[in-house]
Amino acid sequence: MKSPALAAYGMLGLPLAMAMLPIYVLVPNFYAADLGLGLTLTGAVLFLARLADTVQDPWLGRLIDRRSPRGWTILLGGAAVLLSLAMAALLIPPGNLGSFGLAAWLGALLALTYTLHSLINITYLAWGARLSDQPDTRTRVAAWREGAGLFGVVLASVLPTVLATRYGMATALATFAATFAVLLLAGTATLLCGAPRPHRTVRSETSSWRLPLRNPAFRRLAGVYFINAVAVAIPATLALFFIADRLQLARLTGLFLALYFISGALGLPLWTRLADRIGKRRSWRIGMLTACAAFIWAVLLEPGSAWAYAGVCMMSGLALGADLALPPALLADIIPVEERDSTAAYFGLWSFLAKLALALAGLALPLLALSDYQPGNAAGWNLALVYAGLPCLLKLLAARLVTSLPCGETKP
Repeated sequence: MKSPALAAYGMLGLPLAMAMLPIYVLVPNFYAADLGLGLTLTGAVLFLARLADTVQDPWLGRLIDRRSPRGWTILLGGAAVLLSLAMAALLIPPGNLGSFGLAAWLGALLALTYTLHSLINITYLAWGARLSDQPDTRTRVAAWREGAGLFGVVLASVLPTVLATRYGMATALATFAATFAVLLLAGTATLLCGAPRPHRTVRSETSSWRLPLRNPAFRRLAGVYFINAVAVAIPATLALFFIADRLQLARLTGLFLALYFISGALGLPLWTRLADRIGKRRSWRIGMLTACAAFIWAVLLEPGSAWAYAGVCMMSGLALGADLALPPALLADIIPVEERDSTAAYFGLWSFLAKLALALAGLALPLLALSDYQPGNAAGWNLALVYAGLPCLLKLLAARLVTSLPCGETKP
C-alpha cells in the first residue's frame, strides 16, 4: 500500500486524538470555575459521563459490525457532523442556564460527545485493521494513524493554552471548537473519498460482543495490553503534578509535553522498521524495556532538573511509538479470518480496556493522598515513586508476559 493511500487513512487520526485532551483537562475547570458550576456538581457529572463512556464501547462495536460497507460510510459521515456540533455546544454553552441547567447541559453534551467519538474511533480502527491481510502493512497503517494522532495531541495541548493567554478561555475554547470541526470534517472526507475500502462482508447473523473473549490469543494479548496501558496512564495522570510540585517547573509544562509527543511521532518509523525485521511481539517488548530504561531516571530528579527531564521526555517519547503502533497491529493479526466481519467487536473491547486503564490510573491520586502529598506543595520521593517507579514495574511485568503471546503475524 502506497504512502498517499496510508496518508488518506491516517489523517482522521489527528482530530480524533485532539478531541479528548480539552475535554479531560480544560472542560472541568472551565465549567467549575469560569462558569461557576462548582467542583462538587462538576465532578459528579464528569464521573457519571465517564462511567457510561467506559462501558458502552463493546456494544458500539457490535452495532458497527452489523453495518454494511455503505453503512460504515453513512455512519462516519453523519457522526462526524454531529460530533463537530456537539463539541461546539460543549465548549460554547449558552448563558443563564442556572446551576442545574448547566449541569444537565454538561452531562448531556459529554455523553453525546463521548458516544460519537467512540463510534467514529472504533469504526476507524476496524477500518484500518481490514485494509490489508499483510502483517507488515497493518503495522504501517497503525503507524500513520498514531503518528497523525500524536500531532493532534500536540496541537490540542498548545492551541488552547496560547489562545487563552491572549484572549481568555472562552475565546480559546470557541476557536478550538471551530478548528476541530474543520479538521474532523476534512479528515472524514479524506478517508471516505481517498482511502482504500476495508475488506469486509456483512454478517448474516451478528455475533455477541463477547465473541473476542472466546479467542485465547485475544485474551492473552488483552491482558498484556491492559497492564501496559495502566503503566502508560499513571504518568499521564500525574505528569502535571510531577512537573509543578516535584520539579517546580510548571512554566515549562507545555514544552515538556510537546517534546514527549513529538519524539513519539518521530520514533514511529523506527518501530515500524524494527517490527518488519524481528516481528511486532519482540519489537513491542524492546519498546517496553526501552521506556523503563529511559523513564526510571525520573525517580531521581531533583527540583529544577529541566534539562534532565527534557532528556527523559525525549527518550521515553521515542519508546512511546512502540506502544501506539504495535498493539493494534498485533490485535489485527490475531483476529481469525472467519471472524474478520466482527473486527469492530474486537476493537470495542480494546477501547473499553484503554478507558478502564485510564480510570484505574486515577487511583494514583488517593494513593498519593495517603502518603501525605498535597497538590500545590513541594513534593518528595512519594510522588516520584508513584509517577515513575510504579509504571516501570508494571511495564516490566508486561514485558515479561509479552513473550508468551502468539506471534500472531499470520499470512492471508
